[in-house]
Amino acid sequence: MSERILIVEDEEKIARVIQLELEYEGYESEIAKTGLEALEQYNQGEWNLILLDVLLPGLSGIEVLRRIRVKDSATPVILLTARNAVVDKVNGLDQGANDYITKPFEIEELLARIRSCLRLSQMTRKVEASSKVEVADLSLDEKSREVTRGSSQIELTPREFDLLLYLMQNKNQVLNREQILTHVWGFDYFGDTNVVDVYIRYLRKKVDQGYETPLLHTVRGVGYMLKG
Repeated sequence: MSERILIVEDEEKIARVIQLELEYEGYESEIAKTGLEALEQYNQGEWNLILLDVLLPGLSGIEVLRRIRVKDSATPVILLTARNAVVDKVNGLDQGANDYITKPFEIEELLARIRSCLRLSQMTRKVEASSKVEVADLSLDEKSREVTRGSSQIELTPREFDLLLYLMQNKNQVLNREQILTHVWGFDYFGDTNVVDVYIRYLRKKVDQGYETPLLHTVRGVGYMLKG
């Protein structure tokens, strides 16, 4: 599927040239001529990148950027600015622009900046995706340390979080107490192995209690398993 780029530019000739070049490179694109039109098109579709002119009729490009960033910090935005508009460049970067290019510009440079922003965006999405672990309707985010089951958020202590993460990373596998102690409490732990049983009980109350399908299971004589 082609990457989609929203071109926000009120100068029709410039917008059309950019659109033709993008289409030649294999991108899909649409044009918005005003700030309000840009926000409408942004809200109606999914975009991989936005090319945003700063000087627009009605809402300025900086204001459009500010409103987008209120709810979307991920979509890359490249500002199109006048050569001497240092204030616009600074304001744009402060409001969350990923890059800027000054007019007049060479189309090859614009395309290179677009490719660079898209590569960085793809890498960021991969990192964010890799930080999430899911089992059935249970979701854990290593980066934000948020845990949810269905639509309900679950509050865990740091040790409970580490235990649940280990169980989720090894879903459908039976883990004995020694394995759990080593990976969650550390090689140098010399306390009571019953601490595992205690923390499993804590997790059961938070993860399974009130839900029709239990995820935490005890395998008698062996250990514990998160099944889903």
